[in-house]
Amino acid sequence: MPTQAEKAQTFRALHDRRGAFIIPNPWDMGSARILVHLGFEALATTSMGYAFSLGRPDNTLNRAETLAYASAIASAASLPVSADLENGFGDDPKVVAETIRLAAATGLVGGSIEDATGCPDDPIYAIEQAVERIQAAAEAARALPFPFTLTARAENYLHGRPDLEDTIRRLQAFQEAGADVLYAPGLASKNDIATVVSSVDRPVNVVMGLEGAQLSLAELSAIGVRRISVGSALYRTALGAAWRAAREMREQGTFAFLKEAVPPRDVTPIFWAIR
Repeated sequence: MPTQAEKAQTFRALHDRRGAFIIPNPWDMGSARILVHLGFEALATTSMGYAFSLGRPDNTLNRAETLAYASAIASAASLPVSADLENGFGDDPKVVAETIRLAAATGLVGGSIEDATGCPDDPIYAIEQAVERIQAAAEAARALPFPFTLTARAENYLHGRPDLEDTIRRLQAFQEAGADVLYAPGLASKNDIATVVSSVDRPVNVVMGLEGAQLSLAELSAIGVRRISVGSALYRTALGAAWRAAREMREQGTFAFLKEAVPPRDVTPIFWAIR
């Protein structure tokens, strides 16, 4: 198993090379180990995927719960793991900085901080406060003994504010505040993604699996994207399969879904090999 510092260096190098890489999002140790087995190069957690797996809505996990499941995934994987740290679990920049320090202590080598407040009536922090929070996170990351990769997220598009100009302004400010990677989930088109990429000089993460542009690894690489995540899509895909199987049993009394089930003999050796 590589050391945390070695994982951190590997993760940073993935962002520095040409072309994009896919960073899939496991929701538990088992899904993480399968993704390791399949040959991915890094993993990122999913707050929505994990919350749904507990039967809870997104944005209902506290910091301790988030760091506990992220730590479990990091310990299960020989790969670098970055965590969805939501908004840092507090408005105060000092709280955000402490979240970064605690995340690093769990074995993570990266994490994202978003500018969403969690308040429906006022969903996005004012840019000045948003920047202060990223700056505090960046300072905490730089004080660590390894290169913790900080991703700054501009959440406009996920909260009914499809304002590309303001989103770019925020990403540029986050870049100046010290973010290593920039991310605006929910961009609506290939042109919008290309405009964001050309407007900043940090690696850009794009998520596939939301409404909006659905592009391939090759297409995203061609416009300069460096990292592609899928958020909760893997968990929701698994949930969709279980949903359809349950409906088939309940409504038809048949079991055709079993043709798509992964045999235990295929999964068990993976888990034994990674123990």
